[in-house]
Amino acid sequence: MIFFKYIFWLIYRIWFYILVALPIVVLLPILIISILKESWYPFFFKLARFWARFILIGMGFNVTIEYEETLEPGKSYMFVANHTSMTDIMLMLVTVKNPFVFVGKKELAKIPLFGFFYKRTSILVDRSSSKSRQGVFLRAQRRLQQGMSICIFPEGGVPDEHIVLDEFKDGAFRMAINHHIPIVPITFGDNKKRFPYTFFSGSPGKMRAKVHRFISTEGLTIDDTKRINSETRTLLLNQLETYNS
Repeated sequence: MIFFKYIFWLIYRIWFYILVALPIVVLLPILIISILKESWYPFFFKLARFWARFILIGMGFNVTIEYEETLEPGKSYMFVANHTSMTDIMLMLVTVKNPFVFVGKKELAKIPLFGFFYKRTSILVDRSSSKSRQGVFLRAQRRLQQGMSICIFPEGGVPDEHIVLDEFKDGAFRMAINHHIPIVPITFGDNKKRFPYTFFSGSPGKMRAKVHRFISTEGLTIDDTKRINSETRTLLLNQLETYNS
């Protein structure tokens, strides 16, 4: 019985990477054209949302999304969510219609096919380099001026399996305060169960996301960063405990 479980998990993982690659291969000429100019990014974003939905459906994930507040078209936001799985990227793209740019670790750019587009459409950061972290703010500022939103997983990486929610880095909150944009906390409830980083694990099933009420940054200063960080993390942690109860 255990042998067949391992066979299932192996096939399940291979199938995921097939689903990741297939739309990219089929749409390759269109995707390449869509990244030739930064001003064409909204079109690329629509293709990315199709890619994400294709993967989640193909993996047998039953996605349900709860919105406590509605996003305004054309408005910039700072999206923050817990990080537990490679499917976090796909679920974020399906959850949010407003074009946004990921801020993520540079290591993801090494993934074949996916990495080619990731490094050309996202803001990459080398977390070991203070110069790289400072450069993120400048590139994010340019994107916000273009009407884009920003998405950051504030844990700074995927925590160990036993950690429900790791401590948050300040960068996302500092950036939101500096640019006076609302923070949109989002809780992903099931991604760790559906497709964790542990290779021989995961299964089809429900995949829940909750978009919480936005946190305004109007009138805030950098001195408020720690408070907003803690408030956001507590909100997500409470929701995760509700999902798991």
